[in-house]
Amino acid sequence: MEPLTTERCAACRQNSPRVTAYEIVQLKPQIPDWNLIEKNGIPQLERTYKFPDFKSAIAFTNSVGEVAETEGHHPALLTEWGKVTVSWWTHVISGLHRNDFIMAAKTDAITNQLPT
Repeated sequence: MEPLTTERCAACRQNSPRVTAYEIVQLKPQIPDWNLIEKNGIPQLERTYKFPDFKSAIAFTNSVGEVAETEGHHPALLTEWGKVTVSWWTHVISGLHRNDFIMAAKTDAITNQLPT
């Protein structure tokens, strides 16, 4: 299986397919630190990243925003002192699409590119 970080997001519409339970089992090992959660009945991927200060958290938030703009797929971001919580789901289908897994993997890759 190709790494998710090498894939691009596909445009989604209301009839776009959600990932199946089988696909989740196949994709989840590439994003092991992400949690599968449900908020307001909508399945989502969520992860909290820790940082030494607010400046680092903002830099990470901005980097995620840049990748999200490039891919045309946008997360919920909660930036606080020393941490950022990122949630991915596909709004138009009210659930998880392969794009969410792609973007979770790309979000993880951002942490490896930030100065320490």
